[in-house]
Amino acid sequence: MDYNPLNPEVRKDPYPHYEALRRDAPAYQVPDLGIYAISRYDDVAFVLNNPAIFSSTGYGTNEINGQETAMMISVDPPDHTRLRNLVNRAFTPRMVADLEPRIRELVAELLDGIAPRGEMDLIADFAVPLPVTIIAEILGVPAEDKEDFKRWSDSVVNNMGPHQNSEEHERQMDAFIAYLHDAIEQRRRQPGDDMLGTLVKAEADTTLTENEVIMFAILLLVAGNETTTNLIGNMMRALLANPDRMELVRNDRSLVQNTVEEALRYDAPVQLLPRQTTRDVEIGGTTIPAGAPLVPIFGSANRDERRYPDAQRFDVTRNTQGHLAFGHGIHFCLGAPLARLEASIALEAILARLDNIALDQDEVELIGSPFLRGPKRLQLAFEPSKVEA
Repeated sequence: MDYNPLNPEVRKDPYPHYEALRRDAPAYQVPDLGIYAISRYDDVAFVLNNPAIFSSTGYGTNEINGQETAMMISVDPPDHTRLRNLVNRAFTPRMVADLEPRIRELVAELLDGIAPRGEMDLIADFAVPLPVTIIAEILGVPAEDKEDFKRWSDSVVNNMGPHQNSEEHERQMDAFIAYLHDAIEQRRRQPGDDMLGTLVKAEADTTLTENEVIMFAILLLVAGNETTTNLIGNMMRALLANPDRMELVRNDRSLVQNTVEEALRYDAPVQLLPRQTTRDVEIGGTTIPAGAPLVPIFGSANRDERRYPDAQRFDVTRNTQGHLAFGHGIHFCLGAPLARLEASIALEAILARLDNIALDQDEVELIGSPFLRGPKRLQLAFEPSKVEA
């Protein structure tokens, strides 16, 4: 067994390694790292559904105003319950549903500029500006600052990988935190009904601290941006590798939403996230001691043949119910409905506006993170559709 999530060759194609883990070592302690890799669907679900045994604390923190402050995904109950209940007020299903016309408008604007060219980098030209713009508008910050947002988001993601540049990351985080502090001060002077304004109101009610508001904004930026960008990139890669399925969806648009779900299952944008045991626990015949770090691997669980027959096949008609791409339990991704909506609208519009889509590069380089998976660049060639979209 040679699985190591930091190994570039593993990150390039982790799925054969996951298959070996599920078969031979469902709770595998990675040499040198010491972490336990949990790979089978039922075991990953068990970890996610039992936060009292598998703690989320100990990662995802930043120093803000002289205090170490954790993201909501890195906090256990009861603090997690308090934070989740508060941000749920700002991130409601109605708010997400109300964004649909704006998302459709933005997707159309992006494709208006792209379609006549006959080529694009799907990531830089489309899959990045779409979620970054929407997240900026949700928070209530100016659209002209979205390039800063992308740079800050990239810094957080890069700092999660094996090639951390802590000095540069600290500079970027200092700039981001200062930006958010100024935005919060502005909301205190002029209350608004955007998400940042809603969170500042909760701060005024003494239920949130300024540091918690800042950390949630950082989490929203990174999770809302990177997840959707990687989802769109991974989905298009899978469709390009399976042209018969792309034509199936092109000819039957009722399959768009299920295609998004299958892309999430087949090549999850978030592959794994860390946990730590609070007591001795047995998984897959292995006793994991208290205080041990472990990673439930969402990307492996979603390819578990015990849960999904013929799991290595990308099948846009599959019943994907129960996939773990957005996690499960108390830490289920708050932004999942938004990512699903953005990706569905994006796929529907791309298939309506672009014909004969083909990959126009020899090899696809992936982002350098063991936690997240998606292409850094995806150069496509196509013909503008002659049919009215």
